[in-house]
Amino acid sequence: MQATRESISSYTNPVYDRYFADPFVFLHEGIYYAIGTGEVDHGVFLVLRSKDFAHWEPLGPAMVPDEPLGTDHWAPEVAYADGKFYMYFSAGFGDAGHRMRVAVSEQPEGPYVDAGIDLVDRSVHPFAIDASPFQDDDGQWYLFYARDFLDCDETCRPGTALVVDRLVTMTQLAGEERVVMRASSEWQRFMKDRPMYDGVYDWHTLEGPCVRKRNGRYYCFYSGGRWENETYGVDYAEASHPLGPWSAPTTEAPRVLRTVPGKVLGPGHNSMVVGPDGVTDYIVYHAWDVEMTARRMCIDRMEWTPEGPRCLGPTSTPQPL
Repeated sequence: MQATRESISSYTNPVYDRYFADPFVFLHEGIYYAIGTGEVDHGVFLVLRSKDFAHWEPLGPAMVPDEPLGTDHWAPEVAYADGKFYMYFSAGFGDAGHRMRVAVSEQPEGPYVDAGIDLVDRSVHPFAIDASPFQDDDGQWYLFYARDFLDCDETCRPGTALVVDRLVTMTQLAGEERVVMRASSEWQRFMKDRPMYDGVYDWHTLEGPCVRKRNGRYYCFYSGGRWENETYGVDYAEASHPLGPWSAPTTEAPRVLRTVPGKVLGPGHNSMVVGPDGVTDYIVYHAWDVEMTARRMCIDRMEWTPEGPRCLGPTSTPQPL
């Protein structure tokens, strides 16, 4: 659906000047909505709205939890199915444990009501985050997310990595989890000698999955490295089916988004949406300013090149829209 176009020809990052991490943007009835881990009073997850994709107004919290799910609520994403909006998110106590949940609303901006369901068994996977719904052309929904792995060998490293499962309903997984990708590159390291699960690990992180289909191929974009420093960036894996097998090369640096020294630090945790022209793909992500005062929402054009998807960014100067 094409956006309700207002008179605007350019934008400059960041497009929202307050703290707004893990931005997820979707288009509904000609209006763009963004939801993310942001500053909000009396609830969780700030919702923004825009008619032109460049100027964003805050609408307030997406949800006021009926029960305490934890001190932290992270990375909401929204799917529209059967006339309802389903918001997937995680809640917990920092790195000590996070459960994946889903909340439901009649409106894109909420209020969302928690369905009271843990999507993943916490006794098996006590840390599961960054749920990202994807609908294939045949109507089947899948849920991509990140969880912790402790094993390692010559091809993979311990840490947080990516998996996928089929959604039986919008609030229930099939329980047929498949691995999408494990960490294998140096730039994906979160911390060396990190105390975790009664052990010490050379911990690597892959998180923030976002899936896009293009010319019969599936691309799972993800963020790797440490969200608090210059290693954080966006890369991708490829497959011919949402359940895989997925493949990605071992790379020396992220290929889609990376730090621009002195200008943009740690760009990542992206979503993707079609721009106001109804054709151009845009990647939506957060990035630190160089003083690291806040992670703010940015947008940049995507290019689908013969070498794979690439972003024309991160930018910090005026860009055509």
